[in-house]
Amino acid sequence: MDKRNNYLTLDKGEADGVRPEMGVIDGRGVVGIVYLVSAHYSVVLPILNSKTSISCKIRDHDYYGFLHWDGKDPLHANLEDIPRYARCKKGDVVITSGYSAVFHQGIFVGIVENIYNSVDGMSYQLRIRLSTDFSRLTTVRIISNGEVREIQALKQQVEEGEETNK
Repeated sequence: MDKRNNYLTLDKGEADGVRPEMGVIDGRGVVGIVYLVSAHYSVVLPILNSKTSISCKIRDHDYYGFLHWDGKDPLHANLEDIPRYARCKKGDVVITSGYSAVFHQGIFVGIVENIYNSVDGMSYQLRIRLSTDFSRLTTVRIISNGEVREIQALKQQVEEGEETNK
């Protein structure tokens, strides 16, 4: 995984119950999100793709932000938009926040290695050592949030309502 926009291809697809926006994990933590699906295959946007954004938080705190990969080091990503008043430190555990329809709360993502000021100085950016070692990735699990379709239907109703009100 040495490109800025990496992809994974899995040998499971629609025939196996796989749908876009399902979460993908391995035995250590988050791998990515299913992007496209055919009858027997699926394409996953892993954490190591600059287009991937995963809502995460610091375990035992209510500070959350979005995990992004900068396209450089496959062992690290950045947790952005952590509020300036957040009390976080090196060694803190980062987990999924549960604020999306893809991942339930509490899936291991990584460990805080460094804390920086954001470019605009309004928040912190945390350097996270990722739990998943993509150079050794062989087996993954595709997880389903059974409520995702209901959540998506509600979002679509909101978007349609906003279009009607314009």
